[in-house]
Amino acid sequence: MWLKIFKVFWFFSLLTVLGIFMYVYAGLPDPVALGEGSGLSSFSKETVFYIVLAALAITNTLVFAVTRLLPEHNQDFKAWFYGLVACANLFFVVGLSFLSVYNSNEKYDYSQIGIIIYSSLILLVLWSMSWPIYLVTQKFFRKQAV
Repeated sequence: MWLKIFKVFWFFSLLTVLGIFMYVYAGLPDPVALGEGSGLSSFSKETVFYIVLAALAITNTLVFAVTRLLPEHNQDFKAWFYGLVACANLFFVVGLSFLSVYNSNEKYDYSQIGIIIYSSLILLVLWSMSWPIYLVTQKFFRKQAV
């Protein structure tokens, strides 16, 4: 049951990140600023498009690779992995939204968005660490057969 729930959650996160990506891409200026100062602080709009598209494709294709390679009885890991990729998609949504705000001509208080960026990153790290914790608790608290 958890596997089906996380599949739906992952699917809607994929649709959301693709929608946000297309919206952000349409509003980006041609030299996209990634930071202030000299050096590689800006890329062309097309380069940003292909970098983000490649990152999204690799991340979300891993779902299909993992589900095909693992046996059917490993449903818990598959559900966890769907959740991990959904958390990564959430991080991409937040990052793309920040990129859009940073490149807009409007004045924006960037101190408020830092909390959201770090929260999505912390969620991704916590979800990544939850599988080893789950395995350890299953090992120690497994019920003995009578």
